[in-house]
Amino acid sequence: MQDLQHVFPRLRSYILYLLALYVLGWGFTSYKAVFAGLILGTTLSLYNLWNLVRKFEQFGQALDEGKKPRSIGTVVRFATAALAVVITISYPKTFHIISVVVGLMTYYVVIIIDLVVQNMRRR
Repeated sequence: MQDLQHVFPRLRSYILYLLALYVLGWGFTSYKAVFAGLILGTTLSLYNLWNLVRKFEQFGQALDEGKKPRSIGTVVRFATAALAVVITISYPKTFHIISVVVGLMTYYVVIIIDLVVQNMRRR
């Protein structure tokens, strides 16, 4: 399995491409709230991915140094999701709640798709 530090730039670029598509959808379609929700959720999803990679690096360093490792940031990821929901509820005409939730799950889907593609390439 590849190190997360090596995989992160590839995952980040996939998410940025998705964000570019969402911005185009927001600009050229009449579904502004849906695409705004996807943009908000996916942006926070990218932050969660970056935070997860950073926490795993700190976790590994702590293990290498023989120290007790800290958590991998589950509370921060939950707080980010709560922030997205609060923003969405505060501005219901601007953001579509289901799109925000789908956007928040983006990095999980991107990781799974990347894993499948990389395994198919190795065969």
